Amino acid sequence: MRFVSWKSRHFRQPLRHYFSNRKVKDRLFCYIFEHDRKALLQLYNTLNHSDYQDEEALQVVTLENVVYMSMNNDLAFLLTDTLNLYEHQSTVCPNIPLRFLLYIAAEYESLVEKAGENIYGSKLIRLPAPQCVVFYNGSAKMDDEQLLRLTDAFTDPQGTMHHSCLELTVRMLNINHGHNKRIMKDCRRLEEYALFVSKVKEFCLAGESADDAIDGAVLYCIDHNIMEDIFMPFRVNVKKSLLTEYDEKKVMKMFKKEAQEEGRAEGRAQGREEGREEGREEGREEGRAAGLQEGQRQLIDAMLKNGVSVEEVSRMTDLTVEKVVELRTYRH
Repeated sequence: MRFVSWKSRHFRQPLRHYFSNRKVKDRLFCYIFEHDRKALLQLYNTLNHSDYQDEEALQVVTLENVVYMSMNNDLAFLLTDTLNLYEHQSTVCPNIPLRFLLYIAAEYESLVEKAGENIYGSKLIRLPAPQCVVFYNGSAKMDDEQLLRLTDAFTDPQGTMHHSCLELTVRMLNINHGHNKRIMKDCRRLEEYALFVSKVKEFCLAGESADDAIDGAVLYCIDHNIMEDIFMPFRVNVKKSLLTEYDEKKVMKMFKKEAQEEGRAEGRAQGREEGREEGREEGREEGRAAGLQEGQRQLIDAMLKNGVSVEEVSRMTDLTVEKVVELRTYRH
């Protein structure tokens, strides 16, 4: 049993139960920087080596449901003729530049419409220059910083890259605790957020459910004056933003389909390399089998991360408990 101080006990009020959402960290990240303009300006200054002090000059222009499947931009704001688009990710997604391209187009459309400009006129419409940044704190290993480019997607099935007149570069920063120490030092709020997330992971590793781990991390932060100004007065709102309904069936279908497609592709590649019909067929079969198993593995990990017990996973997937234990990679 973990020790809970008097201050934490005072704020441990019963809350409506929710299953943990896999975007839990995304929600808190947005909540923090949308409610703390000073921290958002400090984050901008840290990333751009600037020293702006006027918080009123910062204009949040985040759009809701700007592209298909109700995908939202996490945070967008205007400052000094720049359109800053910040995304939080706990998984590595190679399609982030494409998503940013769609976000930027929607933002420009909104800005032009609000200004009453005519895109068919003879007058040049001046636009704020975009700056795209992803803040990553997933479990996969990643350097402190890397660049993702839209042109990486302009390839044919054989992997040949085609010349393009269009490029979009995304700056991806690893904000797991212990990475990008200079940025963390210069932006205290980002460091506090990283500490909170590391505590959630620590409590999960100790065997707690996702919900209990989040609640324990919140109480730890209150005890140690980490984001206390957010967690104490707005704790109920923060909790609700962190926890929401979890759709296992949708995730199961998505992971299984993606893994099977990857497996088939690997099988075809193996078959072509061997140069024999027997080799191609064997490669396809192995790819399908590997894809199905990987789909099961990712599904099991996703469910376990969100507090579902091994026994419940076994019941929902029709796999034996032993098979679930064998397939899982998530050990929290």
